[in-house]
Amino acid sequence: MKIKNFSLRIGWLYPDLMSTYGDRGNIIVLQKRCSWRSIQAEIIKVSLGSNIKDLESVNLIFMGGAQDIQQEIVNKDLFSGKGEIITQMIRNYIPALFICGAYQFMGKFYKTADGKKLLGLGLFDLYTENPGLNKKRLIGNIVISNIKHLSSKIKIVGFENHGGRTYLANKSLALARVFKGYGNNGEDKTEGMVYKNAIGTYLHGPLFSKNPEIADWLIQKALEIKYKRKFKLQKLNDNLEYKAREKIIMKTV
Repeated sequence: MKIKNFSLRIGWLYPDLMSTYGDRGNIIVLQKRCSWRSIQAEIIKVSLGSNIKDLESVNLIFMGGAQDIQQEIVNKDLFSGKGEIITQMIRNYIPALFICGAYQFMGKFYKTADGKKLLGLGLFDLYTENPGLNKKRLIGNIVISNIKHLSSKIKIVGFENHGGRTYLANKSLALARVFKGYGNNGEDKTEGMVYKNAIGTYLHGPLFSKNPEIADWLIQKALEIKYKRKFKLQKLNDNLEYKAREKIIMKTV
């Protein structure tokens, strides 16, 4: 079924403060994959000083990663009102992707390298601790498998660069298993977390450019929640994306 005359509002949270390692590319991919299917996709930028109603109007949420300084600024703004709205939206099944620093914000707290404790929204049952500047960062290409909501045959690739170690209260809620790389903490082979239609992950890259299945899953869920009906997205030619992914897998493993 070809989708026509449908639209989505995609909320890009803190694009000026949280968009490291190519994260902004995910917005480009979402917009193009909607356009190729004749779905109108409007990008709503939400940052410091933005109107709360802009956030409330979106059908899909995206937020990228950042360094500790930017995270502290965003943390204060989230607790001025936006965090409560985001929490309610996610609980109401609005789909979302939170990467790295944004993923950490969804947990209970993030302990910085200098020992400062930043409270999270508590939406995801996890916490993150940075062991300190004298400990190695978890850096490099990563390959994950057994991804929730996708075929078990699919492997997903990305680039991780984080000092924080994230620990889930329930490992069965992880987005995937680490095939090669570090993942949440470099210890338990978990990567990311899924809560309702929200995904948290450490995969930069941008994630969607080499893993279009995840982008399409979020687009489909956003349409279904907005229009209260089932959707089957028109298949696109993703041969280039698959070749890029296979090349990275071959070099990484």
